[in-house]
Amino acid sequence: MSSITGTQALQQQTQRQQTNEMDVEANKQPPSTELHIAIGFLGTGLFSCCLTTPLRAPRKPTTSRNASSRWWFKQHEYIEKLNMQAILNASAGQEEIIKDLLVTHSKISVLIHELISVEIWKIKVFPVLCQLQDFQPKSTFPLYMVIHHEATIINLLETIFYHKEVCESAEDLTLDLIDYCHRKLTLLASQSSNMKTLSQDRLLSHTASEASSLEELKQQAESLEFDIALKCLSVMRYISDHTDSLPLCVTNRLLNTHNLPCLLVELLHQCPWTQRQKGQLQKYEGGRWYPVPAEDQLKMTKLDGQAWITLYNLLLRPECQQKYNINSFTKGQLLKLRSFLTEVLLDQLPNLVELQRFLSHLSVSEPAPPKKELIIEQVPEVWDSIIKENSGKWKAIAKQQVKHAFSPSEEDLRSQAKRWAQTYNIDVMEALVPEKPKCGSCGSEATKRCSRCQSEWYCKRECQVKHWQKHKKACDMVSEAMKKMQEEIHKQT
Repeated sequence: MSSITGTQALQQQTQRQQTNEMDVEANKQPPSTELHIAIGFLGTGLFSCCLTTPLRAPRKPTTSRNASSRWWFKQHEYIEKLNMQAILNASAGQEEIIKDLLVTHSKISVLIHELISVEIWKIKVFPVLCQLQDFQPKSTFPLYMVIHHEATIINLLETIFYHKEVCESAEDLTLDLIDYCHRKLTLLASQSSNMKTLSQDRLLSHTASEASSLEELKQQAESLEFDIALKCLSVMRYISDHTDSLPLCVTNRLLNTHNLPCLLVELLHQCPWTQRQKGQLQKYEGGRWYPVPAEDQLKMTKLDGQAWITLYNLLLRPECQQKYNINSFTKGQLLKLRSFLTEVLLDQLPNLVELQRFLSHLSVSEPAPPKKELIIEQVPEVWDSIIKENSGKWKAIAKQQVKHAFSPSEEDLRSQAKRWAQTYNIDVMEALVPEKPKCGSCGSEATKRCSRCQSEWYCKRECQVKHWQKHKKACDMVSEAMKKMQEEIHKQT
């Protein structure tokens, strides 16, 4: 599905007065029964598809591994629907009922626990699965659902973490979420060039004959890491917005444990969401790389904005200045920001003038060391507890999952195909696009679509003809993939 940018950006560009009386009345309706079922379903089944430990189950789950895997896949389906509904509500400026329900039913911590569980599964179990010689699945779709589950959850968290009550509702697991985001951003900073190459658009260069289905799945998992890391940047920004209402240990972990400002300096220096291809500047937005017209090349992207606002919060908020230990190394890293603070940038984000003053003062003075206080801090526990509980069992877990979760019957595959065909209908997917599509050739606003693959947009016929030689290979692959998918779904149903 399409990748969606930060909630605040969505709200700023789509907020408008509702003129349709039916829409207004719809906003006043109470949440549907299906939404209540979806919220209540979170955490009620074993996470046996990914780990052998239960996921905060308020009810005693079934003991059958095969049945519990069905519970997990059903839970994933509900989270996917909640994610899409949350995006639609935010982008339309409607009441964000998903956020309210998740907070009311204390499900934010469940989502964070689930997020870290899938991360560990991808690191510890998935590589073992791919190396099992006797594992030749008829369909890799169940595996892809687990891999995509992480992207779905972080996308949902990005959409709702804009609100202070959501940050507060995470409670102790805010530290676990900060550690998770830091791991992803560190990986982005250290492997940005590789992650760019493996982003979604680059996967089209691999043909089916070049790799097995499991190899393709590994490539897809790696490509998702790029999108997930960019979502983590937005989540970190929203947490930094609310440091004044979060425990002191949150501020200390952001500033001193992880030294997030220095990591952000490195990200702004590398700017992994920008690249050049054959002299053409491209920027990553909405899950795709877009060519940037000459007149927009100095325009700040939403990801640039998220990084700068996070820095502004962490360096200028009083509660952060009191806690941040700025030593000589940190000072040197922060002063690198001065070269980025041009008049063009300051015109687009005027608040950065205060950051510029702060850096000017920092350059001619030695920052006072923070007051040393005796603080009993909480520490994140989810990662360590899962690793400790399953240490030495990863191969056994992988073999068990092959037998009970990733070798579904024909009936199960047919059932999944029907449910996902209903979940990903074209009307919902079109509504998830946050803004008008851009021309694949010149980057201007586009109104016409490639009639063959339905995935590339153009502003005029001339651009389509000009871009055809570059687009032809991708068009052939997408068209063939869509044809095969339709045939497979037809067979399953």
